[in-house]
Amino acid sequence: MSRCLAERSIDHVLLERGEIANSWRTERWDSLRLLTPNWQSRLPGFRYDGDDPDGYRTMPEVIDFLGNYAKVISAPVRTHTTVTSVRSDGAGYLVRTDRGEWRCRTVVLASGACNIARLPDVASRVPPSVAMLTAQSYRNPRQVADGGVMVVGASSSGTQIAQELQRSGRQVTLSVGEHIRAPRVYRGKDLEWWMDAAGVLDERYDEVDDIRRARRVPSLQLAGTPDRTTLDLNALDDLGVRLIGRLAGITEDGKAQFAGSLRNMCALSDLKMARLLDLVDEWARANGLDATVGPPDRPPPTRVEDNPPLGLDLAGGAIRTIIWATGYRPDYSWLELPVLDRKGHVRHDGGVVEHPGLYLMGTQFLRRRKSSLIDGAGDDARDLSDHLASYLGQSTIA
Repeated sequence: MSRCLAERSIDHVLLERGEIANSWRTERWDSLRLLTPNWQSRLPGFRYDGDDPDGYRTMPEVIDFLGNYAKVISAPVRTHTTVTSVRSDGAGYLVRTDRGEWRCRTVVLASGACNIARLPDVASRVPPSVAMLTAQSYRNPRQVADGGVMVVGASSSGTQIAQELQRSGRQVTLSVGEHIRAPRVYRGKDLEWWMDAAGVLDERYDEVDDIRRARRVPSLQLAGTPDRTTLDLNALDDLGVRLIGRLAGITEDGKAQFAGSLRNMCALSDLKMARLLDLVDEWARANGLDATVGPPDRPPPTRVEDNPPLGLDLAGGAIRTIIWATGYRPDYSWLELPVLDRKGHVRHDGGVVEHPGLYLMGTQFLRRRKSSLIDGAGDDARDLSDHLASYLGQSTIA
């Protein structure tokens, strides 16, 4: 957004509570790699130019990439500046920070959608003998006590953490809820390549039947490993990870209860994957690629044991640690404007907030399916900077 505003000679400032790429520096586990290939980090006036376009950045590399971009575009960033409130002041907005006040005619909310780890209500019933971490606070296996671990959540974060802990020698139990299975490589190309080429990632928010549902869809079960292997429930089962159903409740005496829908949940995930791969196959045929890529291939169905357990005694000692990989929620506690819905999300139309001069960036399916990816920020910023410039022009005339 800063680059797009600078191209229009719109004076602006970026307020950052920590260092550039602060969340990547402080809220990610050590071994995490970006889930998208290097070539897919395309920003206005800046993209990957190294010798490993199909690789996946480590966290230090992501931090360097974003820091270098800020230098290249001479972004006017004020680091270590925490916003404490944003409110209307009649002519525009008053932004208060711990380093002074700013008055401006427009504000872009780019604080992200993953500020606070979301914990289910049942977390309050976990026995005190069981330690708890979230995907946001987890760093590496050294944090985790010896003994059994239960990871709750089977999207990309949960599956990667479960794999790492199982390989470290812990016995991991993975509680599986809604998830979307996906192969890392399909027909010889990265799945992200297919989704990019076929236009899946460019699908707009006003082209889907239920945008609210689309914005709640879990992330794909992908991992950015150097060997480009697929990390799904079958791969975890091969490692010895035990699969159980969605965590439904915890009794007062510390017994966890699990839904009996694990088989159906996995079958539904397999079906969603098949639909995506069908779309890829149709696009490949229509564009004459069938002869130049590998043949269509479908991973085997997800394996589920006949009678997965429906209960687990958390107080019995078999589970020493629970890691909640149950998603995140944004933090707008500083936003003193009537723009939040009952769940604490900003009400908006493709990033144009229901308050004149207020905009939103960087949330799930904001304007396109790729909006939450680095690769989606540029297109969203171009669209929203158009709207912002028009708003400033109209308000100047008025």
